[in-house]
Amino acid sequence: MSHLWEINHPYYCNLKNYFDNDCGSEFKSFAEFLEEFGDADFDYNLLFRFDWREGSDNDLPEFNGDPNYRNGRLEIFWMGQRKGLYQYSTVDVCRADEPAVLEFLKPRWEYMKKLWEPLS
Repeated sequence: MSHLWEINHPYYCNLKNYFDNDCGSEFKSFAEFLEEFGDADFDYNLLFRFDWREGSDNDLPEFNGDPNYRNGRLEIFWMGQRKGLYQYSTVDVCRADEPAVLEFLKPRWEYMKKLWEPLS
């Protein structure tokens, strides 16, 4: 399995909203993010995309060899299905956060597959 920071998803998702630029939230750590969104309802906060970014191509520091060095940014994209509300979260992350990030993402991936039945 590839690491989350090694994947470059096609295209991109905008860190703003065409109708309202006040649709994002920023977190200084993954633990801080989990305090707010760790138990977020899967329907009300449908996570439809994520991108783990790091390195100069993303205006972020290069990895310095320390897995606890917070050189990455996790971008999480949500759809509030009930209200049709697009939102995003940016989270400062380090490579040591990957297991916790995967633990957060995997059940949401399983949920997303349910939304695509019978194609999934």
